[in-house]
Amino acid sequence: MKTGFLQNSYRFTLIVKDLSKLLWLLLIYTLVLLCASWNSKKQNVDLNHVFTNPMVLHEIQMTEGPQGHFLNQRQAFSPYDQFLAFDNRNEDSKIGENASIQFINLFTKKVSTVYKLENQQNYGPGVGAVSFHPKENKIVFIHGLRNASEKRPYYITRRFAMQLDLDDDLNTFPLDARDVQEPFTLGALRGGSHAYSYSSDGQMVSFTYNDEVLEQEAQVNPEVVDLRTVGAILTNEPVSINGNVNHENFNGSGFAILLAEVTANPEKGSDQISKAYEECWVGKSGYKRQDGTVQARALAYLGNVVLENGEKATEIFISDIPDDLELLKIGVTSGARTILPTVPEGVKQRRLTHTSTHTYPGIQGPRQWLRSSPDGSKIYFYKKDEKGIVQIYSVSPADGTINQVSYNDFSADTSFDLSFDGKYFAYGSKESLYLTKEEDGETIQVLAAPKDLSHGLSNINWANTTYQLAYNRKVNSPEGPYFQIFTLSFSN
Repeated sequence: MKTGFLQNSYRFTLIVKDLSKLLWLLLIYTLVLLCASWNSKKQNVDLNHVFTNPMVLHEIQMTEGPQGHFLNQRQAFSPYDQFLAFDNRNEDSKIGENASIQFINLFTKKVSTVYKLENQQNYGPGVGAVSFHPKENKIVFIHGLRNASEKRPYYITRRFAMQLDLDDDLNTFPLDARDVQEPFTLGALRGGSHAYSYSSDGQMVSFTYNDEVLEQEAQVNPEVVDLRTVGAILTNEPVSINGNVNHENFNGSGFAILLAEVTANPEKGSDQISKAYEECWVGKSGYKRQDGTVQARALAYLGNVVLENGEKATEIFISDIPDDLELLKIGVTSGARTILPTVPEGVKQRRLTHTSTHTYPGIQGPRQWLRSSPDGSKIYFYKKDEKGIVQIYSVSPADGTINQVSYNDFSADTSFDLSFDGKYFAYGSKESLYLTKEEDGETIQVLAAPKDLSHGLSNINWANTTYQLAYNRKVNSPEGPYFQIFTLSFSN
């Protein structure tokens, strides 16, 4: 069920019959943009004043009430930072039990429901983990299969990407086509996608993937394993499936491809990986190769390898994508009952980090999603230093050079995010909030752990155009503890 949404500046492109109403909406939209522009000019010089003159900063609780208000770990802000998108989970793992997607207006604190399932049960369908398009009035989120039941509930292989157009009467449509019946359709997925992230131009959406065909086959064939991998959807390349359309199999508005090759039993000391996950797009326009040429599109991700000594470790990999996206449809197959769809021939998969000789091999720390500098020259991640403390590091996508960024005497315990200009990291440790300069690794605590009983600092997001943070904390109430949204702004 699609529900009504605030008639406000964000939907100024809606066709309205009343001209005065249109002019009024345009006026509000203009004022919002002017306000955002003024705030950007005021705040976006840098945050050196915060580091040199520590100040008392006050977080603002934006939501309240006895339900979850769960942010995604990235792309939670709308393009001009007027809104935050979230779902109503109260636990990270409960997407299958959540029925709605909501927005909050950061100027008015007004909360609006933009999508709601009518037939939601504890077993599904379920929706959640919503991301904003970087330029257009669209969002994408996880959606469980509509025929979810107690016997076949929401699951990692039974979900897809739903896109909602805020300028088209909240029209929803699956991004990825789904086809789990032979003959499988080229460009359709055969299982469940999640963890969506728009590329900077919005032409592609990355995802992490588990294949239902392999998952079902593995139950009767011990030689088959469903291996997690990553891929991307070409957002304006519709796919119509070969067979009948139903709740299990349906058309999509995008052409899906896998971007990482995975194998069940990687050879010791090789660059083979058994799992690819927690990906990020590299740079706003790719990165510069060692020879000075530009790789315009690339996806970085974590990959699980087997070291020479037989131990498992996680390293960083990258898949370079052809400039001509049409080449992604060449040399690719839709897979079979025992194998995944193939990675397009034009995609080049490479290993970036080699940490087997380090005191603490592998990428380690709390659950993390990779981040990239705006120019693509660095990919950031958590790893333990020589003392076993979780620090922020960077690796060059061009030559694999690793550098330590932070030098803290404590370990981070939340995921981190990078500001829009690439200058500052934000993350948490023991419920306190910290900033680290990318330039020299200087770290300051900007918020101490709350003195009340709120807890669960998580899902830290930098705004797109200003030095503003949004994040989650659980707040106790008579009805119980619920995730609420908080914001923190920095100004001169």
